[in-house]
Amino acid sequence: MDERLSFEDLNAALKAAAEETRLRVLALLGEAELTVSDLTDILRQSQPRISRHLKLLAEAGLVERFREGSWAFFRAAEQGEAAALVRALLARLDPADRTIGRDRERLTAVRAARNQAAQDYFAKHAAEWDRIRRLHAGDEAVEQAIVEALGDRPFRSLLDLGTGTGRMLELFGPEIERGLGIDLSRDMLALARARLDRAGSKNCSVRHGDLFDLAMPPDSFDVVILHQVLHFLDDGGRAIREAARVLRPQGRLLVVDFAPHELEFLREEHAHRRLGFSREAVTQWLEQAGLEPGLHRVLPPGPGPGGGLAVTLWLGRDPRLAIAERTREVA
Repeated sequence: MDERLSFEDLNAALKAAAEETRLRVLALLGEAELTVSDLTDILRQSQPRISRHLKLLAEAGLVERFREGSWAFFRAAEQGEAAALVRALLARLDPADRTIGRDRERLTAVRAARNQAAQDYFAKHAAEWDRIRRLHAGDEAVEQAIVEALGDRPFRSLLDLGTGTGRMLELFGPEIERGLGIDLSRDMLALARARLDRAGSKNCSVRHGDLFDLAMPPDSFDVVILHQVLHFLDDGGRAIREAARVLRPQGRLLVVDFAPHELEFLREEHAHRRLGFSREAVTQWLEQAGLEPGLHRVLPPGPGPGGGLAVTLWLGRDPRLAIAERTREVA
């Protein structure tokens, strides 16, 4: 795609970036997703001053803003002509520059504090999660099955709905151009951000959002994953329809969840609304969403006592022809 800006837009973008603090802000937001509070700690400037700089950068399209409850997160623009300009500007910065180096050192400290808070939360809840994990196939086996399910062809963009700790983004991050995770739990988003920070996944980010009402247009992602999410929902079919809406032509939706089981304690103690799903139920939801069902794979329960949970993978494909294929057919 020919990425060009009009004279007016380019002039506004260059004016916005052509100031010392704003250029430092852009460099930091090219490294990580940050709040105003994070930026005030790193840049040692007042909150009103940082907010004014962010407002100018956002108005010029160089920075994106995402609200999460009473907090707002900022990140360098990721798509479009303005994003290409940001990448070009930051590529010209000398990483050994003293100012940039000092800011990165403070960014490292902010990330360390974020990571510690996430680890404290995880430690508090780890026993609950480990009890469930022991009931089904090991994480490595499940993740290998996920990689194999999507391994028939590469993809550039990934949407992970109900991202939780962000593991799917970490898993596929090195292979894609853009990854986005959506979750309603702010505690889980904190865990996910810490995980992505540790992995150095600059091309992946997470947002607070409702998977029943995604704030994004159709044809946005090559792959969408619903990993261990449906059993928490009242209406799995609706979630799959919304996920299918944002798939690009020939895009794929991967659903990973439990097969039917009778472990009532999961409903009583862990808010599971559904005790697993039959092959027929999820296949029907995929078809109702306009997708072509494909792979169906069952991973047997883990060796733990007291019953077990089989993990099932379903893959659906958007049947629409990609634009390039349509063009070749017409020709």
